[in-house]
Amino acid sequence: MSGDDRRIETLDDPAALARHVAEWMTATALAALRRSGGAFRVSLSGGSTPRALYGLLASDAFVRRFPWERVFWYWGDERFVPHDHPESNYRMTREAMLSKAPVPPTNVHPVPADGTPDDAALRYERTLQAAYGAATLDPSRPLFDITLLGLGPDGHTASLLPGEPVLEERKRWVAAVSHGRPEVRITMTYPVIDSSRHVAFLVAGKEKAAMLETIRAGGSTVPAARVKPVGELIWFVDRAAAGEG
Repeated sequence: MSGDDRRIETLDDPAALARHVAEWMTATALAALRRSGGAFRVSLSGGSTPRALYGLLASDAFVRRFPWERVFWYWGDERFVPHDHPESNYRMTREAMLSKAPVPPTNVHPVPADGTPDDAALRYERTLQAAYGAATLDPSRPLFDITLLGLGPDGHTASLLPGEPVLEERKRWVAAVSHGRPEVRITMTYPVIDSSRHVAFLVAGKEKAAMLETIRAGGSTVPAARVKPVGELIWFVDRAAAGEG
C-alpha cells in the first residue's frame, strides 16, 4: 500500500484468509488483555468473507482459545431491518458465531432496528459513548481495539457510500444513510472507525481486484481509501483480490 497505509498481507484464498485473520484476532486480543485487562472492543463487518471468519472463531479450532468473556461486539454498519431479517448483519453474525460460542449476552451490542433510522443512529451513538466513557474521542485512547471492514467494488466500506453526505460527517459518531442503496442503512462515521488500534480490511474475490489496485496506487478518494486510523491499518487480501489469481 502507499502513503500512510502500513501493511498488506496476501493469502492464497478466502479460507486461508479467514484462518489467518482468526489467528491474528485471537493473538491480538490475548496480548492486549494480558497487558491491560479490562474490555476488548471489536467492530464487526458484514459480508461473506467475515462470515467465514466468524464461523471459524466459533469452531473447535478457536473457540476454547478466544477470550470471549472479555470481548465486546459492535457493528460498523447495519441495514435498518429487524434483527431476524435475512439481510441483517447482526443475524448473520449471530448464526455464524455468537450463538455457537460462549459469548455473554451483555457483551453484544447490535445496532437498534426500531424507531426511525435517525433515532436508531442516535441511540447507537450513545451506546458507543457510554462504552467509551466520553462524548469526545481522544486519539491517544481509541474506542475500538479491532475494526473489521470490507471493500465494495465501488470503493465503499461499512455504509460509507460514494457521493453520500455521510462521508463529510465529523460530529456524529453514527448516522443514517437513506440514499445510495435500496434499503436504509446505519453506519459508523469516519471519526469512530478511525478511533481504532487496528483497522483490518478483509478483501476476497476477483471482483474486488480493480478497486483494490486503484487504492494501492495511491491518491484515490473512494470511501475505503479515506480510512485513516489512529492505530495500525492492515489489508488482508486473497490472491484473486490482489490480482494474482
